[in-house]
Amino acid sequence: MAGICSEEIRDRHIPGSDMTADNGKGRIRITIMEYDENQLSTKDIEPDDLEGIFPSMESGKIRWINVEGLGQSQVINRLGQYINTHPETLEDIVNVNNRPKVASYDNYIYVIAKMLYYNSTVDEMEVEQVSFILGHNYVVTFQEREGDVFQPIRDKLGNSSCRLRKMGADYLLYSLIDAIVDYYFVILESVGEKIEDAEYELISAPSSRTLKAIHCLKRELTFLRKAVWPLRGVISSLERAEYKLINPLMSVYMRDLYEHTIQIIDNVEVLRDILSGMLDIYLSSVSNKTNEIMKILTIMTTLFIPLTFITGLYGMNFTNMPELKWKLGYYAALSVMVLITIAMVLFFRKKKWI
Repeated sequence: MAGICSEEIRDRHIPGSDMTADNGKGRIRITIMEYDENQLSTKDIEPDDLEGIFPSMESGKIRWINVEGLGQSQVINRLGQYINTHPETLEDIVNVNNRPKVASYDNYIYVIAKMLYYNSTVDEMEVEQVSFILGHNYVVTFQEREGDVFQPIRDKLGNSSCRLRKMGADYLLYSLIDAIVDYYFVILESVGEKIEDAEYELISAPSSRTLKAIHCLKRELTFLRKAVWPLRGVISSLERAEYKLINPLMSVYMRDLYEHTIQIIDNVEVLRDILSGMLDIYLSSVSNKTNEIMKILTIMTTLFIPLTFITGLYGMNFTNMPELKWKLGYYAALSVMVLITIAMVLFFRKKKWI
């Protein structure tokens, strides 16, 4: 069956570890998309040229600053200095082992989410931490590496009539988180297809490979659940409109996003129950197969017990055994053995043991 994952889901970190970005090394890419209802501009800037990267309060435009790569801590620190970022925020950005959360500061809101997507090359799920900083008229996203699920947002920004071009930075934040949540459904669909393949294999020819596939799928669902469960609380907090940088009218969109996370959690639990049932079926099928083998071996052993008795009896080296000198003794012994075998087989069939 295609898509059997490796021993660990490919990730930059192992859950439970305390791994931070490799400071001073690695490539970093910064892309800026600035827009309003009438204009859109996109450009890449060098990490050493950050002057004027954040828009002025009077510009009237929204700016999305996307940072790909966390290896150069000095660049991350310089970006933080421009908006007076709290040191704890900078630490959370480079430490990629955080749970999804939201934190409010004087001039910005900080959000962490887990972005899940499939590596098309190996058909395996990858996990990546994405950090968001929401300001008055800008959103900064920090990704561990290049590649994301935000292409639909970029495509929407290219359409001047879309709602995104007419809304504020808070709506951009909502749209980016919504893109992450929408891709959770893609993950669920892919896992569901793999479960169907595993079910077919489980019914037709279960093997240790099937067991490995079931455990792999359970691991993927566990990663998805760990990503979406705390994100639900983050979205619930944003929905309550407790932050001055988020328009109270955004609560409608956040509520819809919250319902999507609930739907994902419900689907994950359903799939986890299906996999648990499949695991029970696999164990039962293996047990039944073992029982069938033991049944056949027991029947064969039972058939040979009287035959072994006869051959053992006449294999004794006593002189006074009249049957040993009988000319038809060999054929008589064979006939008795055949009749015993037939009688036992008929008895077993009558009892429906075979």
